[in-house]
Amino acid sequence: MRLDKYLKIARIIKRRSVAKEIADKGRILINGKTAKSSSKVAIGDELTIHFGNKTLKLSVDDIRDTTKKDEAKDLYTVIEETHEQTSE
Repeated sequence: MRLDKYLKIARIIKRRSVAKEIADKGRILINGKTAKSSSKVAIGDELTIHFGNKTLKLSVDDIRDTTKKDEAKDLYTVIEETHEQTSE
């Protein structure tokens, strides 16, 4: 499954267009390698997503074409979530 579609279906990112934009800026890694929005995601892959001041590392547990909101969390497991502190 395409990376941008997976992120939307798993409800990690709300819109596929936003997922595509983030991926194409090089802010998503699959197994440590920079991924494009068209990169394929497979079960067992480790995704690292760099949001503004937050980094989310997760593993892909399942891939489905559609999912209900309460089932979306079953598609992945969060390994690590870090927040960068901004100094003022």
